[in-house]
Amino acid sequence: MCALFDPPEPRRVAPGEYPVWDRALALLNQDLTATLPALEPLQLLALPFDDADEPEYIHVATANGEWHGSSLEPHSQHSLASALANVADAAQETVVELLWQAWPLCPEHGLGMHPREDAEKRLSWWCAGERLRQGSAHIHAAVGALDASGTSLSTGP
Repeated sequence: MCALFDPPEPRRVAPGEYPVWDRALALLNQDLTATLPALEPLQLLALPFDDADEPEYIHVATANGEWHGSSLEPHSQHSLASALANVADAAQETVVELLWQAWPLCPEHGLGMHPREDAEKRLSWWCAGERLRQGSAHIHAAVGALDASGTSLSTGP
């Protein structure tokens, strides 16, 4: 039984319920597993809206059901690129806030990287590294392509 002001109970989202977000989260979990192997894969968690006629809030959460930050934007499900950008932001916010550490780190500069579109319109991890010394920022690796050292799995530029 719930008291009048108890918050609604979150539920784990079933695989395939939000297929585009599932695909995006799978890419993010590749980077998470490669760079933070002790952390279990992230999951999608649904929190009911106050009004039963409204859609649920979907969050990117740790395996134990903790999350931090905003819910995913429903319109981001229209394309994998949009979903990946939205899920990457949410995943990074959850990991950073719950672990109290930057993630993922640029192996060259030791700074936290952020998702940003590269010249080919792929979502990539971007590092501000050289800007600290009046240089330029750099794209480090595509989202989903980091290895255990934080470097890119791809061999091309």
